[in-house]
Amino acid sequence: MVRRWQSIISQLFLITGMAVLYNPVYAKDNQIDASNNQPTSLSEQRRAELKDLLLQDCGSCHGMTLKGGLGPALTPDVLHNKSRQMITVTITEGRPGTPMPPWKTILSEQEIHWLVETLYSGVTP
Repeated sequence: MVRRWQSIISQLFLITGMAVLYNPVYAKDNQIDASNNQPTSLSEQRRAELKDLLLQDCGSCHGMTLKGGLGPALTPDVLHNKSRQMITVTITEGRPGTPMPPWKTILSEQEIHWLVETLYSGVTP
């Protein structure tokens, strides 16, 4: 029964991930630095979109308040003993064998960095 639920949740997560790929709300910023093909800055609108991604997409597994669910809690008190580098790699590369997908094809390094810093600062709805 547990394996069936894990399979259903994994499939739903993949469907959600595909929706994110094709949703213009999650498209990368248009301000590109030609030297490294990265956004030069995150606009206020993009930061709002990324916060929504944290609360909705990440929240679908980590709990809508990021206090844990299928995935572990992502609150500052839980993250304080984990390195920012480890969290960055987890978001970038995902966790093989779990529903945690790699976000590197959807988000830029700068956007991932912003997400990590926001998680360590705390996210409020």
